[in-house]
Amino acid sequence: MNESPPALQLSQITKRFAGTAGPLDILNGVDLAMSGGEAVAVTGPSGSGKSTLLYIVGLLDEPTGGTLTITGEQPLEFDTAAQARFRNRNIGFVFQDHHLLPQLTVLENVLIPTLPLGGADATAETRARQLLERVGLGERIDHRPARISGGERQRVAVCRALINQPKLLLADEPTGNLDQATAESVGSLLLEIAAEQQTMLICVTHSLELAGRFPRRYELVGGRLEPR
Repeated sequence: MNESPPALQLSQITKRFAGTAGPLDILNGVDLAMSGGEAVAVTGPSGSGKSTLLYIVGLLDEPTGGTLTITGEQPLEFDTAAQARFRNRNIGFVFQDHHLLPQLTVLENVLIPTLPLGGADATAETRARQLLERVGLGERIDHRPARISGGERQRVAVCRALINQPKLLLADEPTGNLDQATAESVGSLLLEIAAEQQTMLICVTHSLELAGRFPRRYELVGGRLEPR
């Protein structure tokens, strides 16, 4: 029986920045393969390139070299507009700062990624409400961000990242601004929902405790991913 190809494939990804003392190599040939529903944690010291790697996978930055395949396509070869459409349909983001719009309600914030796809129709709103119920915020949908806690805002951000049913969820220090109990809750939520929806999850974190809960763990060392 032939195995299915990976849903995500990074091959020899490199990233070089110009520095005052000469070129600075941040990524030196990163390889990674993932299937649907897999969860990977990436650790490493500040400046090791963790966020750079995540932004390349999320099409927010371009590598100096290497190839990236997502669901059988190579979006690095697309033009800017096509990349934006691909990213909106296939990739969700959760950052350390929730980046919620203060003038919008919780429900409206979750629905923002649906706007480039034609707006929030009844199906999208139903899904948003279901996601908010799933994370325990069903009673908060009409609240604005200032009226909910930091942990609740991050849960809203998780729902927003999932509203378009992405194939890939990228989390950049998602618990970095949270207390320990809330961080544990958000970490569990990311892993549970990604598994339920068969969404690939890559989480960049300084927290060894959070990373330890992932079935696959890597450390970015010398610009390469080393299994841990």
